[in-house]
Amino acid sequence: MAAKSHLNKGTCHKVLNARHRHVPTAHSAAKKSLRQWSTPLAKQLYEAISTTGSVPLASYMRMCLTGDLGGYYTGAVGQDRDQFGAKGDFVTSPEISQIFGELLGIWFIAEWISQGRPSKGVQLIEVGPGRGTLMDDMLRTIQRFPAMAASIESVFMVEASRELRETQKKRLCGPDAPSTESNAGCHSPSKYGATPIVWTETIKSIPIESDKTPFIVAHEFFDALPIHTFQSAPAPAPAASKTSPPSSPSPPSSSPSSRPDTTASTLTPAMEWREMMVSITPPVSSSSSSPSSTSPPPEFQLVLSSSTTRHSRLLPESSPRYRALKQTPNALIEICPDASLYAADFASRIGGSPKHPKPAPSGAALILDYGTADTVPVNSLRGIRQHRLVSPFAAPGLVDLSADVDFHAIAEAATMASAGIEVHGPISQADFLELMGIRERAEALSKIPGITPSAASDIEKAWKRLVDRGPSGMGKVYKAMAILPENDGRRRPVGFGGDVTA
Repeated sequence: MAAKSHLNKGTCHKVLNARHRHVPTAHSAAKKSLRQWSTPLAKQLYEAISTTGSVPLASYMRMCLTGDLGGYYTGAVGQDRDQFGAKGDFVTSPEISQIFGELLGIWFIAEWISQGRPSKGVQLIEVGPGRGTLMDDMLRTIQRFPAMAASIESVFMVEASRELRETQKKRLCGPDAPSTESNAGCHSPSKYGATPIVWTETIKSIPIESDKTPFIVAHEFFDALPIHTFQSAPAPAPAASKTSPPSSPSPPSSSPSSRPDTTASTLTPAMEWREMMVSITPPVSSSSSSPSSTSPPPEFQLVLSSSTTRHSRLLPESSPRYRALKQTPNALIEICPDASLYAADFASRIGGSPKHPKPAPSGAALILDYGTADTVPVNSLRGIRQHRLVSPFAAPGLVDLSADVDFHAIAEAATMASAGIEVHGPISQADFLELMGIRERAEALSKIPGITPSAASDIEKAWKRLVDRGPSGMGKVYKAMAILPENDGRRRPVGFGGDVTA
């Protein structure tokens, strides 16, 4: 996400990786009990860690982002707190320019045309829809194509935050729109027609139906999913058996067969994955704190587990990409199990699966986020507050946490979940938006009768910001990926080198 202070959420790379374990003594525990915590969530985390010990990074992130007690998205500490916009913590691409959402709407229209213009059963699904700006721009654009607009059966908004659901409803339905409840979620009529907008806290609440055509958009959603971090370390040497008889001494010999074994297996110790855990930092005395610092000191830290954990024994063995790094000393990897689950869900809805068979694949998913194209993310955890880069371990609940998206892992999970899909990308956001016609659309908006030179200048600055290919530019750091029905390579989607196929 990007801010008006020119800080892009996807361009900040840092992590606090402590390589030691802090073992609280009775004295330090007593001092901590009197410690002033920055937020109620910080105190809750302290009490949990003090009771059970260090927790996985994924657990910490989940509590910070969606916890009931002051979670960043689900339990705002202050009234009317807005995470988005100039007065919040960051600005997203749809907030920068309406053209972004319009082009995504055009992308799905092109897919609808290429898939035979289905007259019914179309679902629009957005996961992590923010303030609803993206869906609003998409729906407004789709209204220009009445046949597709009429084919949309429901618009699903997968949103965990009650506050954001209310914001989305006001934008998409109007402040006075009525609401009804069903097993799927809360329904309200769209301001764009009779199509209902349905809010649900989890995508699992949306049935996977073989006769539906799901069009799924995930913009800056995967970056907020919790990650696990692992480091390779020498495994403990196996204990010698106490029941084995002592070996008889061998006569000295200069023959090669009797020399000590110096093979690689003997010289290279066996390696194992250890998990990076979140622990409590020692209290910082007022005398040692920097008087010029405006940021609160981190209240938590990453420490390396002293032995394997349930996650470290399972997750790094889930892909040959991770297994190939195991023997590299001190190798670091980040794994997001939730991302793989969502990718598999998307693939099953589009292409079918053994559990959810589908007569013919249909639908599409478009994913836009920042992350790595073919390497495993490393040291990418970041915190952003008020458009500034801050420690992800300070003021929990008031800081947005995110990590680089592993696009390769998403593609791997999708293709393993369904034989009826194929994956395109990732490609840079700049390439995608330019192929979709962002320059041409911006020029058209700038020539609208009555537009002021200042407004035209703002339009130009906004679209160029979205395609900036500089080292930390949004056009380079952000990437696009598409999941489509398997078509044996007969066509590529619009924006990925292909064209509309009627």
